[in-house]
Amino acid sequence: MAKFSANICEKLQFYVYRLIDPRNGETFYVGKGKDNRVFMHVEGELGKDVDVLTEKLQKIREIRLDGFEVAHVIHRHGMDEQTAFEVEAALIDAYPEASNLVGGRATDERGVMHSKQVIERYEAEKAVFEHKVILININRSATARGSIYEAVRYAWKLDPTRAKRAEVVLAVSQGLIVGAFIADDWLNASAENFPATGSDWKGRWGFVGHQAPDEIANLYLRHRIPQEMRKQGAANPVKYTFR
Repeated sequence: MAKFSANICEKLQFYVYRLIDPRNGETFYVGKGKDNRVFMHVEGELGKDVDVLTEKLQKIREIRLDGFEVAHVIHRHGMDEQTAFEVEAALIDAYPEASNLVGGRATDERGVMHSKQVIERYEAEKAVFEHKVILININRSATARGSIYEAVRYAWKLDPTRAKRAEVVLAVSQGLIVGAFIADDWLNASAENFPATGSDWKGRWGFVGHQAPDEIANLYLRHRIPQEMRKQGAANPVKYTFR
């Protein structure tokens, strides 16, 4: 298995890489790291303790079973960690087919936007929350699932007891509220409860519900999230307006 020598690792410093399927040239994962991080994904797929394969590991296994090897491309190197975060985020935006479960750092703040979205985001009226609200960032799932409702309703790591107290669920994309829903029930994110997933998401939850009535939706739709709720670098896509 490929390895970088200690001499190479020292020269690379932090780098950003892509994992590519040699069968079709598709980039299926973008990451950042140092030393031999780029090769550890293949090692993870070979691990004896792997019971449930992520989409990334499943792809690696399929490539190997077909007799090929994952292509490891170092996209940029010689960086400090902060710069590597920025490059990684830009590449994740550039390769939406990648299987990264979480968007790059500051994607919500400075990710890919149409010029009209930039204008709307910075000039939209700030949201004032009149309900107990749970906000869910759908940047990574919005385009893949066909509708805002399907993008926002599963599968999230959250406290279900707290979530059930929410009066409104708001879908957020790049700092702007794009959907408002009422959750009728919160359920384990299993294939049985959410057949469209095709798999079980252990430790994650989702909801079944409906669109919020106009008198509620109009309070929030196309409003921007207050700056104090958009902590730079925050990885958790779920936020609450109540304790």
